[in-house]
Parts: sequence; C-alpha cells; structure tokens
Amino acid sequence: MTQFGRALSEFNIEILCANSSQAKGRVERANRTLQDRLVKELRLAGISDMAAANSFLPGFMAHHKLRFLQALARPDNRHRPSTLDASRLSDILCVCDQRQVGKSLVVHYERMKFILKDGEHARNAIGRYVESYSYPDRSLEIRWKDISLPYRISDPAQQRVTHAAVTENKRLSEVLAHVMAARRLPRRRSDQLANSAADTR
Repeated sequence: MTQFGRALSEFNIEILCANSSQAKGRVERANRTLQDRLVKELRLAGISDMAAANSFLPGFMAHHKLRFLQALARPDNRHRPSTLDASRLSDILCVCDQRQVGKSLVVHYERMKFILKDGEHARNAIGRYVESYSYPDRSLEIRWKDISLPYRISDPAQQRVTHAAVTENKRLSEVLAHVMAARRLPRRRSDQLANSAADTR
C-alpha cells in the first residue's frame, strides 16, 4: 500500500479509481485543457517565462470557468466530518514505514544508522519490525508497540578511516617489524656460536 492509500485508509476514505471510459474521459479532457489550450493561450499572449505565466493564470482560469463551468446538481456540502482525534493527524499525514532492529540495536533508514538507546523495551524489539514516522519538518520518530524509542544518529565520520590513521598504522607496522627483527638477532647469533663450537669439536 502506498503512503497515500495508507492515509486514506486511516481516514476511512475509499479510493475510487477511474476504471470506466467516462471517468477517464474527464481526466483526459482536463489534461487536454492544460497541455493544449493553455499552451496556445500563452503563445498568443507572447509569454515565454515562468513569472509572466504565473501572472497570466488567474485571468485564464476565470475565463475558462465562465465558459465551461456548470452548476452543481447538489450545491450542499457533502463532506463527512472526521471523527479522528486531532493529535493523530501528524501520525497520519507523514511517511510511515517499518524497519527491522538489528542485534546491536541499529535501525537503518535513508542510508543512515539510528542506534536505539539501550533498555528493556529496545532489547525486546531486537529482530522485530518497528514503525518509523518521518514528519514534514524532517524529524523522525521510532516506535514499537506504540512506545517511542529514543535513539542517537551514528556519526559516519567515526566509522571512516582517515589517511592519517592509515599512515600511523603503517608506521606502527614498521616499528613492530624492527622490534621483531631485533628479537631474532640474538637468537641467530647464539645459533651461529653453537654451530661454530660444534665445528671446532
């Protein structure tokens, strides 16, 4: 299900697709108006930039309505009032997904790592799917069993190996190689002395 379909389902609104030729004709006529009539009107008015086109639209819409507008058969408002609590609107009008919690309490979302705060509720969610709510203000909330899970965002800079670190590791390898060579040197000398003593015998 798409995010749009999920939101309509929360509002108890049924989606009516344009499956008939009559319904599709309405859509095609509207598209023809926007793609054909409007383009020609802009050309006749000598408009070639976006700012002038935006200024031209209100007059074009008013003229189009006067020519093609038809009176409603039932002018009264037929919208059904919503029975949902206003506090739920933010959870419905957002991007809601499911993500699996890893063994290290890590949740991956939009190429980022979110590390959950260690706790009993977070540990119980390991291996299970939690719900992520991405709001229009770019904030993100992670929930499991309707309980919000605090988290911190993993810093990619801490996971990236820098050139300086590689250089330090190379120098450390050189030092370790020198120490190992120094340790082998006395053993080689003792072996040489033992061999020379055996030859003299």
